[in-house]
Order: sequence, then structure tokens, then C-alpha cells
Amino acid sequence: MTRLRWLPLLVPLLPLVAQPSREERFRSIPDPARMRSTVERLAARPHHIGSAYGKQNADWIAAEFRSWGFDTHIETFHVLFPTPKERLLQMVVPTTFSARLAEPAIPEDLASAQQEEQLPVYNAYSTDGDVTAPLVYVNYGIPADYETLERLGISVKGCIVIARYGASWRGIKPKLAAEKGAIGCIIYSDPRDDGYFQGEVVPEGPYRNSDGAQRGSVMDMPLHPGDPLTPNIGATKDAKRITKEASGVLTKIPVLPISYGDAQPLLDALEGPVAPDAWRGALPITYRIGPGPANVRLKLSFSWDIIPIHNVIATLRGTEFPDEWIIRGNHHDAWVNGAEDPVSGMAAMMEEARAFGEMVKEGWSPKRTIVYCAWDGEEQGLLGSTEWAEEHADELKKKAVVYINSDGNGRGFLGMAGSHTLEVFINDVARDIVDPETKLSVWKREQLRRVSNARSADDRSEIRNRKDLTIGALGSGSDYTAFLQHLGIASLNLGYGGEDGGGIYHSIYDNVRWYLTYSDSSFAYGRALAQTAGTAVLRLTEAEVLPFEFKSFASTVATYADEVKKLLKTMQDETKERHRQLDDGVYTAIADPREVLIPPQRQEIPPHLNFAPLDNAVTELLTEAEQFAHAFDATKNGSSLSPAKRKELNRVLLSAERELTQPSGLPRRPWFRHLIYAPGFYTGYGVKTLPGVREAIEQRRWKEAETEIVRVAGVMEGFARQLRSARVSLLKR
Repeated sequence: MTRLRWLPLLVPLLPLVAQPSREERFRSIPDPARMRSTVERLAARPHHIGSAYGKQNADWIAAEFRSWGFDTHIETFHVLFPTPKERLLQMVVPTTFSARLAEPAIPEDLASAQQEEQLPVYNAYSTDGDVTAPLVYVNYGIPADYETLERLGISVKGCIVIARYGASWRGIKPKLAAEKGAIGCIIYSDPRDDGYFQGEVVPEGPYRNSDGAQRGSVMDMPLHPGDPLTPNIGATKDAKRITKEASGVLTKIPVLPISYGDAQPLLDALEGPVAPDAWRGALPITYRIGPGPANVRLKLSFSWDIIPIHNVIATLRGTEFPDEWIIRGNHHDAWVNGAEDPVSGMAAMMEEARAFGEMVKEGWSPKRTIVYCAWDGEEQGLLGSTEWAEEHADELKKKAVVYINSDGNGRGFLGMAGSHTLEVFINDVARDIVDPETKLSVWKREQLRRVSNARSADDRSEIRNRKDLTIGALGSGSDYTAFLQHLGIASLNLGYGGEDGGGIYHSIYDNVRWYLTYSDSSFAYGRALAQTAGTAVLRLTEAEVLPFEFKSFASTVATYADEVKKLLKTMQDETKERHRQLDDGVYTAIADPREVLIPPQRQEIPPHLNFAPLDNAVTELLTEAEQFAHAFDATKNGSSLSPAKRKELNRVLLSAERELTQPSGLPRRPWFRHLIYAPGFYTGYGVKTLPGVREAIEQRRWKEAETEIVRVAGVMEGFARQLRSARVSLLKR
């Protein structure tokens, strides 16, 4: 009774319970158990484009988004999708051998037994062909490897090449082989890179077994991604299509992926020079180059069908800025079951969207429109995202603020890449996300990883002292490509990984069993991805002033400019040194007289290039970025601006990245319009920064290099003018 009498007196003295912030509330909602359930649902059966289960998945995803309050529809496109009718790989000389070209079911892995629904092992967009020829081993099949072959006096003309996966995107291998005169290409996964050399193999471990093979597209995506028959326009049902023969993105020669179990007899039958040390894999054979005496027959034919693909588009309309869109995407299609790639990322994105739906039910509304996209056809060539972006290009250029992408997820460290105008922004997000296992911020954990991996004391000091972590530049390989490099929409690509190594990429063994055993089995990092990307979306939709920052971008571009100047100087020095060694007889003197080793050819010494336009543009960009930052700080980060001034400023900020594109695009590949970032012509997924200038120098196109210097300087000056316009607007407040 006494206690009851005193209770009213005590209550006012109790501390008030703090209400969680909006961000804290958002980050509390994503549920690992629901993510597991989503992965089990979506990856239960093979779901490649055109499959029955793929369409069922799209319908189910759409229904889930609708249940969370999103305005949702499925947008269908019609794309060219070849599937194999015939696959044959045989050794006919000096002995006979027929490749299995199959991944067998494993008793303890029930999903691997879904054989009737699985796409066979093949490379999409390989041309048809029936060729028989001597075999030549070309290592990774990249330009440097062909330079080595040249010095060894080995030509691949009229031969079939066998290359191992790695060092470059798979589509580059048949592309370069055809340029060198080869008539067929085989790609295999060597166990040194992807197999028992790395650890225990499936089913006892996570790494690729002797029967595992990597499916994948070999479309020439450095020319353009998306449907091969409708470049630059959406592949609607009635779209005007070019012929297959007129498309430049199909391979010129037939190409087929195989397992290292199928590759070993072929490689073991080769004679000729022993392969250089760097070319030797982990198979129990002596790696030789050929040509022959192994002769192989490669026969491929495909059904070239037009099929529907299904993008799920889900929208929460903004209440204050409905015509400013924050776009978030992950693809839902897979080569087979695809629990890791892409369903783990898809499950995280769906939990992120569900969290927003819960907050809407609690009374919250986004200020800017949020668009969630579940893409189809990513695996074959970024089909769904590219066709959607091309179809809605005009609207996206007006309304899209940022595109945020993910593409599968695992255990480990946060990977961040994208437009450097968003570098400061995504660093700030990462500082507020807790690593589920170490309890450090994911930012701090990544910083310490970089410190550990740094090559020098100077590098370690730079990492420790720099306020923000540098983010990587984007090339290609996932669904951000059309947004950033075709339309000039600032983009980010996010995901966790690095502690879940394995070799099931694009195989039948990428399924729920593997993911639950060897990857993010607790879905703690799936939750971290939902929290990370979702926090970014939340901050973007709520920001009074869009959080673009330009000093980091300007300094990064200045670094790129220094790199291309150093590239030219290095090429000049190396060419001069090569000429001197040729004149001195160095190559002849050190060569083993009993072996063939041809001296390298003389090349033109690279001329002086006029980098003045680039230097001037960089200086202007650095100056304007600094001055804009000062002017913005003077407005207390925009808080002192009137709503009308903030709106005016946001329109300038939204369109700034567009200034870095040109309608004419890059030389010989006009679809890629961004002059700062692009996939490399011979790297595929790998990025080339200042691509027009850099690749012109690498390819010794000196007149083109001069032209590209002027062009990239022009877009940088246009970007600087945008900043100047924004600064002047701030000063007039």
C-alpha cells in the first residue's frame, strides 16, 4: 500500500524512454527468417528466363509488393534468347574422347536432381557452328596471352582455342580469339582458380567439383547490353527489330564452357612448348600449348527464339517530390536455381521494401517516389533492366535521382562502388550500419580490412587518414549499366561478401543447400544489406537537399587524368627501351637457341599528346567543386534556403551526372555515353575510367586520343558549369 501511495510521486522522476528514430525503426524491421523463407521459395526450382517457374516467381514477387502497399505491375518485354539444340565436343586425334557436358545430380543435394528443368551447360549468344581443328591452349585468352603466343611463334589461325575462366570477362575470350583467326573457343574452369586447389569441393565443401561448369552469356556487352535485336529501344512486342545477322553483339565463332573434368583429357593431349609458369593450372598434367596434335570437333546449334521476360515494378509515390525517383533494383532470374546469384540479394531487397511498407502503415510517407525493380533476364545480358531503361529513357532522364543496385549477397565485408558524387553519402550510411558478427560498423570493418591488405606504409597511412573510404568505379556486369552509362543516372552497387568463398557460380549447385551450408546461413548479412541499401533509400527520399558531394568526384577525376598521362609516359619509355634492347641484341642473346622465342616487334614510339584541355578542365572542376562546397556550407547545408531555392538546387543536382554523357557515345560503341566510366573494350565487366582517352592510348590510336581528350574535357567543363550555376543560385538566396 505504501508503495502504491508513493508511486505517483515517483513517476515524474523516471527517465523518459527515447523513441526510436525513423532510421532505427526502419533498420529494426528486416527479418532474417523471412529472408530465408524467400530464398527457399524463389530458389526452389530452376527459374531462368522463359521458364514456367521464372514467371511464377515474378507473379509471387509482384503479389508480395502489392501486399505491402506498393503500386505494382509486371512489365513484359520480348527478347532474343538462344537455347541449345545440339552440343558436341569430341577429341578425334590422337585419340578419341567425348566430353560429358553435364553436371550430375548429387544424392545429398536434391535440387541438383531437377534435371529436366535445368538449362544445360552452354554460353548464351554463341553463334552456331560445326568446326574441327587443332587445339591451342591460350591461358586466360586475354591480349597479353596472345602477345606471349606471338613471341613463341604460335598462331591460333584456323585453330580451336581452349582458355581458362578468369582474368577477364568470359565474352572477351571468343571475341579476341576470333580477332586472332581462331574458328572455335572452349572455356573451362581450372581447379587452381575455381576448384580443389582452393579447398574441399561440392558436396563435401563449397568449391567447384570436376563436373561443375560455368554457364554464362558471351554477348559482346562492351558494345551494348540488352536485347541484341533492339539496340537503343525497348524490346516491346511490336518493336522494330534488326536481323540476327546485323547484330554486332553475337560471337563470330562457336564457344562452349566445360568442366575441368572434361578439359583435362584435351589439355593432356597437347604437345608443343611447355606453358610458361604463369599459365600453369592445378590439373595433374604438364601444361603445353600446342597446336595439336589434339584435334577437336566442336558442334553447336541453337534455337533462336523471341521470348517474354517479366520485370516487376513496384512504386511508393512521393508526397512532396513525386517526380523525383529513387530507384532500387536486383534481378530475380538465374541460370539455374540461383540461391546465391541472385536470390540472396533479391530476398534482402524484398525485406527492405517490406520495411517501408510497414512504415507506411504506421503513418510514414516518402517525400520522393521510391521505385523497386525486380529485373528479369540479367544473366543473359542485362536484358530486363536495359529494355526498361531504354523504353522509359526520356522519363528517367527527367526524374531519376539515383539508382541503387545489388546482385546476390554473402558473408563478410561491405562492397561499395558507383558514382563518386555519392562517395561521401554512402560512407556516411556505412558508418551507421552494424556488422552482425563483429559488432563494429561495417565502415570500420572495411577500413581495417583495407589497412590489412595495403601494400605499403604509405597506402596504410592514406587509408587511416582519409575521412572516407574510396569507392570503386563501375564498369558493367550488372543492372546499373543502363542507368549510369547510357542515361547518366548516378548509381551505386552494394553487397556483402568475402568470407564465403566457393565455386558454384552459374552451376546447378548454386542452390538452397549450398547457401545454407556455406554462405550467409543465418541471413545476418542479408539483413545488413537490407539495412544498408534501405537506409540509403530512406535518406535519399527524405533529404531536403539531395546529398551529392563534388569534391570527392573532382579529386577522383583528377587522379584518372594523372593516370592516363602516366600511361602514355610509361608506353613511351617502354617502347624506347624495347627498341634499345632490340638494337643491342638482348632478346636474341638471352633466348635459348634450342627453343623458339621471337623478339618482339618494333612499335611506333607514342607521340606527345596535348593534355592541356584535360588539365584545364580538371582545374576548373576542382575549383568549382571547392567553391560550391563553401557556398553550400554557408547555407548550413541547405537549411537556410527557402523551399523554392531548395527545389531549384535539387533540379540542378539531379541532372549533374547527365552532363558527363554525350549522345554520340564512345568510339565504336555509341550506346555507352558516359565519358568518365565504361566497361573496357577488352575487359568486359572491368571498368575503364576516362575510357575514350585511355583505350585510344592503349590501342595506339593517337588522333583518336587527341579527339577524346577534348571531348572528355568538354563534359567536365559542362559539369563544372552545373556546379557554378548551383553556386550562383545559392548566393542569390
